[in-house]
Amino acid sequence: MDMKTRLLAAAAALLVATPALAQPIPAPVQKRIDRILKRTPLIDGHNDVPEQIRENWKMSVEGLASGSDKRQPNPMMTDMARLHEGRVGGQFWSVYIDASVHGDEAIRQTLEQIDIVTRLVKAYPNDLELASTAADFERIHRKGKIASVMGVEGGHQMGGSMAALRQFYRLGARYMTLTHFATNDWADSATDDPKYGGLSPFGVEVVKEMNRIGMLVDLAHVSPDTMKDAIEASKAPVIFSHSNARALEDHPRNVPDDVLALLPANGGVVMVNFYTGYLSEPFRQWNAMRAGEEAKLKSLFTGQPDKRTAAMDAWDKANPPPKAEIGIIADHIEHIAKVAGDDHVGLGGDLDGIPYDQSPPGMNSVSGYPLLFAELIRRGWSDKDLAKLAGGNILRVLRRAEEVSASMKDVPPSLATLPAPAPAKPE
Repeated sequence: MDMKTRLLAAAAALLVATPALAQPIPAPVQKRIDRILKRTPLIDGHNDVPEQIRENWKMSVEGLASGSDKRQPNPMMTDMARLHEGRVGGQFWSVYIDASVHGDEAIRQTLEQIDIVTRLVKAYPNDLELASTAADFERIHRKGKIASVMGVEGGHQMGGSMAALRQFYRLGARYMTLTHFATNDWADSATDDPKYGGLSPFGVEVVKEMNRIGMLVDLAHVSPDTMKDAIEASKAPVIFSHSNARALEDHPRNVPDDVLALLPANGGVVMVNFYTGYLSEPFRQWNAMRAGEEAKLKSLFTGQPDKRTAAMDAWDKANPPPKAEIGIIADHIEHIAKVAGDDHVGLGGDLDGIPYDQSPPGMNSVSGYPLLFAELIRRGWSDKDLAKLAGGNILRVLRRAEEVSASMKDVPPSLATLPAPAPAKPE
């Protein structure tokens, strides 16, 4: 989530009451969950702690043993104690930078984010360990630690350089999201005006190079046309590291059914996001109405902040946000499983990248995953399908990406470059 979106959502977050404590999980259900997650690591596709460290902690990785660090202005969703409480066995840490940063500066900032993750893992050797392969995830999980890899959250971060992409992989990045909130130099974003109708020719080459080196192609944030182009171009399964079902919530960040229907042939996985703004259509509509009211009041009361604030407060009291319960996450999981199949759904909470109070009760912390599993057990999910959801499906994707990369060992590294910008027209 970029800073502009974060600031808009933060205003709404102030209106949402702290979620009520979730009901305790019955002992037999918790025992069943523990048995499943001991055999199969629970792997989350997206956590934004590195962004929090960069923006609010002055690059320091200290203070995440347990509880919220006092340097952080908002409550944290992640620490080592709660990761273990949530039975997390593997984590993709997002090395996000703002989509407005391009070129060499984007590469530098991404390297700084990668450095944060490597220092974070080193600072907590009893809790975290860097992983490179699917086998590493399983080995580290058996040791009682959390296998840690990185995800580059936007194609702009490679600065148009295939060499930079390869170095990100060598440093531990195992996926790259093709776009973030803005369309970049070679791919259309879901939340920006299209330029290419999906992927440009250079974008297709990026996907092929990612296949060659074994990096997962992440389609969270991209437009439906980009999703389809990438699935067609990719020899390896794709992922959506933190996305939901568009049929249930019509946000452009979510995955349409016609794309879900392509996943069985591709082998990919949609990892479900916990943000209410991507889960609840009533909340999305409310958020849009509130943003419109804010814009109206800014126009009506230019230079009169006290009147704007009073009017906005009155609107908020008259229009409380819709609430969302944990079952809404399960609804998205079940819809994806129904359309794409049980082999094509996973978990990608987006924790510490979403407003603290805009997720269903209990799910605004890495300790909350057992609550979701208890809800799915209540709905009749089998141990086999819960294990797939937890980590089995993403482990299969990782293994297949490794196999595709091995099959391309004789393919030379891509030397493709972005086309030179067209010369400016004389005035």
